[in-house]
Amino acid sequence: MEDLAAIADRFGDDLRARREAARNSPSVDYRVVRRLKESALRGSFEWFRDTELASGTRRAAAFRAYTRDQAWWLDDYALFRALHAAHGERPWGEWPQPVRDRTTPALAQARVELADDVLYRQYLQWVADDQWADARRDAGDVALFGDLPFMVSGDSADVWARQDEFRLDASIGVPPDAFSETGQNWEMPVYRWDVLAERGFDWLRDRARRNAALFDGYRVDHLVGFYRTYFRPHDGGAAQFSPPDEPSQAQLGERVLEVFRSSGAYITAEDLGIVPQFVRDSLAKKGIAGYKVLRWERYWHQDGQPFKDPRDYPPVGVATTGTHDTEPMGMWWQNASRAERQAVLAIPSLRARLTDEDLASAVDRAVMSHPLREALLEILYASGSDLLIFPVQDVFGWHDRINQPPTVNNSNWTWRLPWPVDRLPFEPPAMAAAAQLREWARKHGRSSPTCP
Repeated sequence: MEDLAAIADRFGDDLRARREAARNSPSVDYRVVRRLKESALRGSFEWFRDTELASGTRRAAAFRAYTRDQAWWLDDYALFRALHAAHGERPWGEWPQPVRDRTTPALAQARVELADDVLYRQYLQWVADDQWADARRDAGDVALFGDLPFMVSGDSADVWARQDEFRLDASIGVPPDAFSETGQNWEMPVYRWDVLAERGFDWLRDRARRNAALFDGYRVDHLVGFYRTYFRPHDGGAAQFSPPDEPSQAQLGERVLEVFRSSGAYITAEDLGIVPQFVRDSLAKKGIAGYKVLRWERYWHQDGQPFKDPRDYPPVGVATTGTHDTEPMGMWWQNASRAERQAVLAIPSLRARLTDEDLASAVDRAVMSHPLREALLEILYASGSDLLIFPVQDVFGWHDRINQPPTVNNSNWTWRLPWPVDRLPFEPPAMAAAAQLREWARKHGRSSPTCP
């Protein structure tokens, strides 16, 4: 296979300058990255098509086998992407009626007319799949965990291919919560649960199967939405839940969870925000781990609302300092009231790890001290929860935020590490952090005795 870097170098000084600018940028400029990758990947594909496919090499045979094995999703996806490009990247709802409505003659004609671009889209997925397989192999005994999003975009191959399984006259979201006084409107179509149920939830089953092939386990995003989906009709009608009543909601959620579990992958449930008690009871009954975010785990109905000691978290759970939607731990501490800081410092397992001087200075200190940050991380290592997740910002004490819900702007999801990932084993701050995490893992039984 021709080296992608060598291909990129053939595109002149402008492309090389853009590549260096993207590499040196403190955040991800997706427009530049997409243009760079498109140029390099197009060149790679053309070389593969004209050289390897044309001569029937071993890699060509592997590609053909991949397209056959993955045809159940890849055919629609590749055609959708080719059609999207052919129609100026306009949403599929604006395409000419025959391809918009997927008439058989129109799709057959499109596959012929767009055959080369369809092949290109298949090639990209094959390259990505091949690289992912290499990464999993190189990870050795490290399990890789993924994510299953609750919804998909209305302008997606999934919705285009299965239009009758979605309500296109309404939009999914969430009711008012801590992130938004008015709730959130995600502007995505709504599941037609009756249709999915009639078909045995085959599309969700396929999604679970694909996720299980990619990951050792995965997080089910917005778990409560699979029990009761909150949506707003486009005509301005009242927001409502589907299904409308608790018994139906419990039945739906548990059926969907069994669909996800049937894939064989280990699943956790993102159960944050406004989650009714019957959903939490259902997760406990099913033995599915929910999330225990330190800053929200309090005895809310007791005087002073004391924080729960992580030692008392249930075993079936995921202990964490925060998520991609929260501010990093250092920012949380900086913005916390004095009363909240005092409540945190009253956690018994935390007090045991701090000196009297550390405790006294932390209450009125907006900047989280190094001893306090390390103590907070360690008490989660010592927590009762079987699983533990740290946002990387909290490991290093950084204040960079990943996402600010419910906003759409040019900074959300653009944060990047200060080092390339292949440099992590050689950067002193990363090496020191890794050594400390490894020590806590061994101390608190979160690693094998033979862990290097």
